[in-house]
Amino acid sequence: MKLDVAKIRKDFPILEREVRPGVRVTYLDSTATSQKPVQVIQAMDDFYRKSNANIHRGVHTLAEESTALYESARDRIAKFINAESARQVIYTRNTTESINLVAYTWARANLKQGDLVILTEMEHHSNLVPWHMLQSERGIELDFIPVTGDGLLDLVAYKLLLDRRPKLVSFTHMSNVLGTVNPAAEIIRLAHDAGAVAVVDGAQSVPHLQVDVQALDADFYAFSAHKMCGPTGIGALYGKVDLLEAMPPFLGGGDMIREVKLRSFRPNSLPHKFEAGTPAIAEAVGFGAAVDYLSAIGMDKIAAHEHEITEYALERLEEIPGVKVFGPSADKKGGVAAFTLEGVHPHDVAQILDQDGIAVRAGHHCAQPLHEKFGIPATSRASFYLYSTKEEVDLLVNGIYKVKKMFG
Repeated sequence: MKLDVAKIRKDFPILEREVRPGVRVTYLDSTATSQKPVQVIQAMDDFYRKSNANIHRGVHTLAEESTALYESARDRIAKFINAESARQVIYTRNTTESINLVAYTWARANLKQGDLVILTEMEHHSNLVPWHMLQSERGIELDFIPVTGDGLLDLVAYKLLLDRRPKLVSFTHMSNVLGTVNPAAEIIRLAHDAGAVAVVDGAQSVPHLQVDVQALDADFYAFSAHKMCGPTGIGALYGKVDLLEAMPPFLGGGDMIREVKLRSFRPNSLPHKFEAGTPAIAEAVGFGAAVDYLSAIGMDKIAAHEHEITEYALERLEEIPGVKVFGPSADKKGGVAAFTLEGVHPHDVAQILDQDGIAVRAGHHCAQPLHEKFGIPATSRASFYLYSTKEEVDLLVNGIYKVKKMFG
């Protein structure tokens, strides 16, 4: 059964906005951040109006309500990714912080000079820079799974890298530039066979695909609320219990402790061991509402709709003379179309499209090495979600023709 996109769009008030008189927004930048449905906005508003209090510490009614809402959201997020226990879901600020948490705790406790970490050439800077920092500090080695010309990971080269017995493999489940959906289960299985721990950047996959962390057998899995209809400022790190329990705390302070003395402390149990200080409580409530919203619609339906839109978008873009789309075919990618237009800088493309209310992203999309791989400084990127329509794709295509006309 197909999505009722017209009905879904009514849940997103921002899609009714006119960015200038008579020009309604055409939002094609969901890879950067998704829009928020009224169900999420209302849940956060209700929390602040009715239940706002700090969590875990108080015994009064508001504190107990706030704690219950915060922890209930964690339960639903765990269920959404099929974690075995909510104890395995650590609240963070975003995917970036989740990956940094692994780098600062597990990696610094387990990696030494000369140990190999395998990444890929398509990584977001969030899954590059933390490992560069660790390389400078510890002298670890970094190597990279190459990206092929059609935007896929070279798994033959990956298997050769695994012969060097890496300690960790960290990779994106879905590229934020190419849209490539990587074979995560196979990459993780091969990493485990080589004795490595596997970290997955799920920022682009959890919002768009049915993700099952147990079926994938991921050791760590990181994702953000704001890309999946939830609020900014909160994300999550899933981890296997034995790894999380063995890791030292990330930040020190309130709530991550069991006991503090003047000269010592004992950390709290999972998941609170990694959550120091007053957290983003309202945002956690919004995060829970977002997974409820997506679950009610159905991730399989969302993925099927996005595939249909992406397939149509690639067909339409490839009709335009001078447009080059990067990444694999629609059956191997998510809802992303990064492209260049011959003779026009991507920023100029985005700026002219904006005159007609068409919101796309332009730049290197926090993936400079990947753009260098393809010999380009930047791309324009249109990205799609459950509220995207073929009519919006047509507006994009008409807008690109307008750009071509302006630049001769």
